[in-house]
Amino acid sequence: MEIASRLAELTPSLTLAIDSKAKALKAEGVDVCGFGAGEPDMDTPEHIKAAAIDALQKGHTKYTPSSGIPELRQAISKKFAADNKLTYKPSQIIVSNGAKQSCFNAIAAVLNPGDEVIIPAPFWLSYPEMVRIAGGVPVIVNTKEENGWKMTAEEFENAMTPCTKMVIINSPGNPTGAVYSREELRKISEVAAEEDIYILSDEIYEKLTYDGAEHVSIASLTPEAYDLTITVNGFSKAYAMTGWRIGYLAAPEPIAKAIDSMQSHMTSNPCSFAQYGALAAITGDQQCVTDMREEFDVRRQYMFERLTSISGITAVKPLGAFYVLANISSFGLKSQNFSDRLLSKGNVALVPGVAFGDDRTVRLSYATSLDIIKTGLDRIEEFCKSV
Repeated sequence: MEIASRLAELTPSLTLAIDSKAKALKAEGVDVCGFGAGEPDMDTPEHIKAAAIDALQKGHTKYTPSSGIPELRQAISKKFAADNKLTYKPSQIIVSNGAKQSCFNAIAAVLNPGDEVIIPAPFWLSYPEMVRIAGGVPVIVNTKEENGWKMTAEEFENAMTPCTKMVIINSPGNPTGAVYSREELRKISEVAAEEDIYILSDEIYEKLTYDGAEHVSIASLTPEAYDLTITVNGFSKAYAMTGWRIGYLAAPEPIAKAIDSMQSHMTSNPCSFAQYGALAAITGDQQCVTDMREEFDVRRQYMFERLTSISGITAVKPLGAFYVLANISSFGLKSQNFSDRLLSKGNVALVPGVAFGDDRTVRLSYATSLDIIKTGLDRIEEFCKSV
């Protein structure tokens, strides 16, 4: 039996595989400290759940417009204006089944076969696979630890070819926690504007920044950047709504229209009653977001300080998201080997950096309790002494 060649080349999600393996071991009674999952361990806030329940009870269980209910698109439009200094009409906004679908929609909407997409590494592992599914060619730009794992405008320009169609910027970023400054984004946007290269700006972690780091939407910097940018966001990370599968994007009108048409054929609308939960999230009291960010900050500082105190491990202090990317190359092990041995000997699950395009590193998520973080880091320290 033969499947499409573009699918045969795909690599399954290693983050999901690691998380599944850790959960399977826990189900067998093994005391595993899991640092693999990219989701908050907090529950969805009560007012959001109540809004979805109310929607169910009122019968909001039918098809909605494929791009989302008008009330939610209007609320997202207001959110962009208030938080990001961006003016998007509701017709420019497409609500989808998670920010992951929004990213793929953006890529599929602009790529033709053979078009190249520049992706800074370490990268979120699904970006290259999405590009391949869409018939494009991922072009990886390896960033430097000493530069905070951020691609410079010069590195971007050097990677460009006549086939370059898009660049992907993820700030705050997964797996590095890097946050691009306003000036860094401005320079990247200027390079993109010179050659009319689309920008996919994945801003799913925008609410999770620390130490005074400023989240900047690249589309807000210049009219040229606005015309080239597809801005992606969602509810999973800031509101602990990973399983709800509600994300969104905003784009220039022709691109938004094309994505709306494509989504209508692929998935129709996002879950009807989940959209009402999202509406409550975006229009309601935001103290839940502040509380979550503050809790993550405590964990972030503890994890970073403990990790970097372990002989042989280096890391850049993350300014956003909820991950620390640790460089473990001094131990002479590839990331998969390091991770496998740590899981079997120390009962600690983390994600090998090879999944993110950097085999010298491993990713730890601090979206778990401080007790688990403390126990897990004790085990990592003991493991490193034995390597």
